[in-house]
Amino acid sequence: MTDSADNRLQARNDMAWAIAVGGIGAVLFAALLLFTWNFAATLFLLFSGVLLGVGLNAMSSLLGHLVKLPHALRLAIVCLALAGLLSGIVFLGGTTIAEQATVLSNTIKSQLGSVKNFLEQHGVDTSYLDFANVVGEAKPEGTAAATTAPAATPARNLPSAGALASSGGAIISQTLKVLLGTVSVVGNFFIVLFLGLAFAAQPGIYRAGLLFIAPAKYRNEATAIVDRIGETLERWLIAQIITMVAVFLVTWIGLAIIGIPSSFILGIQAGLLAFIPTVGAILGGVIVVLASLATGWIAALSAFILFLGVHAMESYVLTPIIQRQALDIPPATLFAFQILLGVVFGIWGLALALPLMAIAKVMIDHFKAEDASPAQAA
Repeated sequence: MTDSADNRLQARNDMAWAIAVGGIGAVLFAALLLFTWNFAATLFLLFSGVLLGVGLNAMSSLLGHLVKLPHALRLAIVCLALAGLLSGIVFLGGTTIAEQATVLSNTIKSQLGSVKNFLEQHGVDTSYLDFANVVGEAKPEGTAAATTAPAATPARNLPSAGALASSGGAIISQTLKVLLGTVSVVGNFFIVLFLGLAFAAQPGIYRAGLLFIAPAKYRNEATAIVDRIGETLERWLIAQIITMVAVFLVTWIGLAIIGIPSSFILGIQAGLLAFIPTVGAILGGVIVVLASLATGWIAALSAFILFLGVHAMESYVLTPIIQRQALDIPPATLFAFQILLGVVFGIWGLALALPLMAIAKVMIDHFKAEDASPAQAA
């Protein structure tokens, strides 16, 4: 009887311990989700820095196959080459890029206005599309003339102190918004740049620190997962850079041959948007077609055919050949994950959905392989 009572007491203690551990785990998981939700932008910023470091390290490793130099020297060569390339683009083509960007912005606004008028003429309500913020409502000439025409006996009273204070406050407020926005963008850029350089300069230190956090009995598994994630991200980033450069060159040259204005800046945006699979290609194609409408329907049709050709090249040539060894994720799964993260976290989630999914896939594959090993051994 004593043994039976002891067994029941031990079973109750084990159950209580399991419930306590499960409750603590659930609370910690909920706290982690809450932390991720509140600081998602900061976490995505840090992850972007890690990706930059992985990319720089991958390019340094590729350079190591050509020249036998220390890692620090190879990284310096890669950074100087990238800085020189960006500086050359800015100094040699900065004026052209600025002019083409202005022309492209005005052209797209004009074409959006044409699309708005076309839809309204055919009975489509465009109020829910919020065209006004992009296009602006044009005032009839009579209204503009009536508004700007001076009165017969204009009053020359000076503005009141309240009006001056209100105008000054509005100007200061808008100026502060612009300055804070600029500081935020520049600050984020330098944060990503610093993190990327720091990770790429001493990857072994950060790898050892990450593995030190893992419990000792799981350290071998953590090492295998971390190394596999690093290799996967390096291969994917190199393949993605090649794809982006190819999309930029083909789009730029093709649009220049067709005779589309701002072909260089359109090629740049197409190459940058190629970083975002599926969604980026669609956005790039819409921008190209809208910008081509001002040149005529033939040019727009040619640009649309070029977009289909570039998309086919990216989807059926570059991705299968270059990225097959880097990453293998079903397109529908990736698209659904992109939409989910884009809706929840905005542009950060949309842009970084693929590398995040690559990390998740590596971890899932590792644990699936471990589960399959005992079954095969049995």
